[in-house]
Amino acid sequence: MSFQQGLSGLNVSSKNLDVIGNNIANASTVGFKGAQAQFADVYAASLSGAGANSVGIGSKLAAVAQQFTQGNISVTNNPLDVAINGNGLFRMSNNGAITYTRNGQFQLSKEGFIVGNTGLHVTGYQVKGGVLTGELGDLQINTADLSPKNSAQMAITANLDSRKTVPTGVFPANLTAVVPATVPPTYVPPDPTMYNDSTSITVYDTLGNSHVASMYFNKTAVANTWNVKMVLDGGQYTTGAVMDMGNVVFDNTGKLVSVSLQDPLRGNGVTTAVPMGWTSGDWNLGQALSLDMGGLTQFGSNYGVTSLTQDGYAAGRLSGFNIDPEGVIQGRYTNGKTQTMGQVAVASFTNNQGLKPLGGNQWVESPESGQPIVGKAGSGNMGVLQSSAVEESNTDLTQELVGMITAQRVYQANAQTIKTQDQVLQTLVNLR
Repeated sequence: MSFQQGLSGLNVSSKNLDVIGNNIANASTVGFKGAQAQFADVYAASLSGAGANSVGIGSKLAAVAQQFTQGNISVTNNPLDVAINGNGLFRMSNNGAITYTRNGQFQLSKEGFIVGNTGLHVTGYQVKGGVLTGELGDLQINTADLSPKNSAQMAITANLDSRKTVPTGVFPANLTAVVPATVPPTYVPPDPTMYNDSTSITVYDTLGNSHVASMYFNKTAVANTWNVKMVLDGGQYTTGAVMDMGNVVFDNTGKLVSVSLQDPLRGNGVTTAVPMGWTSGDWNLGQALSLDMGGLTQFGSNYGVTSLTQDGYAAGRLSGFNIDPEGVIQGRYTNGKTQTMGQVAVASFTNNQGLKPLGGNQWVESPESGQPIVGKAGSGNMGVLQSSAVEESNTDLTQELVGMITAQRVYQANAQTIKTQDQVLQTLVNLR
């Protein structure tokens, strides 16, 4: 009599229940990948080989195969939480020791490193001078304020109403002398009789201080010609209170023909081709400021500005993050600007099931998994990333509970075969 088959059946059923129990225990573990117990039959070997009537001696656990199927993605309130939708794993570093995970529950350490919930550093592509490089390393966020940038380029797109008449008033000069001479000269702001239309834009100096640049459009007595002036901060400066930016000339179809520069700091009468404009050499801003007026038109319709831009900004404080589908981390600042701070790297393996689990939602490569292919999300066979989200465990509770019932019944059936073998053996022993 042999009890081998029943004993092996009890053993593999117990292992199956262990695997199912582990899957169920990790049903709420972010990034967890369930496993499946796989079995094989066993035959006794003999010198003459297995005969046609050979009876197996039971079963064995052949493998515990990890199932790297996609888990559901759920939304969170943490912008640094990241889920991988598709193939790939996050690359983590523990002082240079590399592991891999699907758990994207990330946060900032006190040193500014992006870390997982076990303290391991997230790795990715570094930034130098605001530009992404191909260099891999631990991702560290620079939380310093964003330095201001002085305004250097301005551009306007607008229509000047051809039906307007020449203003009756005279636009004020830069400064007006007063008596006695010890009193500083003053500037008299223009009134509506001195110009046809105006608009304003905020510009920034080298310290990030804001200034209001007001543009005034005056139709001249010369046909299809307008004069453009600019006043900074209401003309409060002692140098260049009024900047004469020259005349803009249109053809009979309302299209801009040329801009005649009238920079008082560099001489008058200079004509340049569109779309170049006027450049100030000194606005007490510490830099030159150019204006592109190539977008001006003169049609028989109401005055209107459709675009008015400049490239400066004030200093900004880091207020939040965004991570795009390719893993690029964008810092958001209080001045409305964004800055690239790095890019999360993703790794893939030829055989994910060959990865060796370490616990803590971490795997390491093994000879069976092959070497990692590290790249950017969305490239090659890599999945894309979703910010403010995590990937849930891929454990299917319904399937696991059904599997647990089946494993229980199999265990009971194997126990019954042992019991039956025992009864048969007892009958033989009792023969007289």
